[in-house]
Amino acid sequence: MPERNIEFGAYGARGVKGHELVARRLDSLAGFIASPITTRRGLTARLRYLTSSPRQLAAAREAGLTISPRTIKAQREGKRSPAPRTLREVDAAYQQVRRQNVSRHLLARLNRQGRGTRVEFHPVNQSGVVRPRQRVVEYRTLNVRKWDRIISAWEAGDDTGLDDAWVNDVVVDLGSQWGQYEYVTNIGFAA
Repeated sequence: MPERNIEFGAYGARGVKGHELVARRLDSLAGFIASPITTRRGLTARLRYLTSSPRQLAAAREAGLTISPRTIKAQREGKRSPAPRTLREVDAAYQQVRRQNVSRHLLARLNRQGRGTRVEFHPVNQSGVVRPRQRVVEYRTLNVRKWDRIISAWEAGDDTGLDDAWVNDVVVDLGSQWGQYEYVTNIGFAA
């Protein structure tokens, strides 16, 4: 069984670690607010989401939101312009709270009562690799039935845990050549 890639791209192959693409796809399924935080609309929408109920506000405080209720009100009304540090804090708290709120629903949709979800693996781009060094790597699909560790690592924002869960729970099920799919150009799945 091959080990993990140590010097990926040494011969010109291009790709991204699979767990990073999984995190991006889960983020898109979570339905984050599209407007950037730097716009008034984006900031107002995030603050409204974080302060819509006492439960939401408590979750935002746990996620690291430290600005006062008075400052939140002034920023929602457009009376005060937030500092860059505040923008980062609000956006980080929003992402964490949104992930916590949708993770249970997303997990149920991906597990589909034990039937799982079909995942597509698009191999690395080898157009920059000289011909004798190119591998024969093909498009693969796999039905993933257990998403629990993947979703919990994504929800926590644990990049190392997500990588470990993705490789050990999913990628190794591709067979003896699983190392060819540690880096890919795309990971596709729907929920």
